[in-house]
Amino acid sequence: METPAKPRARRILSAARIAAVTVTVAIAAAIAATVATTVATAAQPPDIFLLKTYDGKQEVRGWVMSEKLDGVRGVWDGARLVSRGGKPLHAPPWFTRGFPPFALDGELWSRRADFENITSIVRRQTPDARWRQIHYHVFEVPNQPGGLLRRLNVLRDYLRGRAQTRIKIIPQTTVESAEHLRDFLGEVTAGGGEGVVVRDPKTPYQTGRLASALKVKTYTDAECVVREILPGKGKYTGMMGALRCRMASGLEVNIGSGFTDAMRAGPPAIGSVITFKHYGWTAKGKPRFPVYLRLRR
Repeated sequence: METPAKPRARRILSAARIAAVTVTVAIAAAIAATVATTVATAAQPPDIFLLKTYDGKQEVRGWVMSEKLDGVRGVWDGARLVSRGGKPLHAPPWFTRGFPPFALDGELWSRRADFENITSIVRRQTPDARWRQIHYHVFEVPNQPGGLLRRLNVLRDYLRGRAQTRIKIIPQTTVESAEHLRDFLGEVTAGGGEGVVVRDPKTPYQTGRLASALKVKTYTDAECVVREILPGKGKYTGMMGALRCRMASGLEVNIGSGFTDAMRAGPPAIGSVITFKHYGWTAKGKPRFPVYLRLRR
């Protein structure tokens, strides 16, 4: 015959089990919330400056110019590298050894016409030895006082006497005239470079799209969303022939050049955003000679 003490002991045990499960669920929820917050924070885009386009009308004499490097933009927040979109860039520890405790903004870059290779290196979750090809080319030192050159000197002073070779400060040349700018642009593009950036060196640090920071190119670049993959013909049979894309304005454009054979075999997915260049507009308002540049990541 069961004594009255046994049901009471069972009730106590059941209550203890329920309490343990409740605590476990609460801990799991707290961990999940912490992870979600961390991920959201990690993916928060940094507040950075963006370039407007030089149209030839702005007076830029006395500004400074530099080559626009076609790499992967990286923001150093004093402790880690993140992309323009806020995603962590998994540089090996030796790469960032000796980086300053203050913020930097620059381009992860190897050489001209090497964007796909740079991207394949920098976007890897697990870094490999190919990072030896990359340097961090700095064009801004955010949140420091004074104009651009003074801000860059903060980094230059920090690096003086330090055995740090992965950071390079992008040289800035004073623009003497519009012709001087055109000549410099011609030299850069003739060597396979993307273009030039001109900036007002007196402007204090600001974020957002700035009238004091302009990109200068021999072509116009734009973005569009891939809507359809058109089949290839002839030697491209069985591969992608062109991409049909839609620009933000709603205008549709077919892009069939600028692709390697490997890209044609594995084209950007429908719904992805790509950057292309074109050389003005046709009489019908379409981009003239559109050429694929890169997949936006």
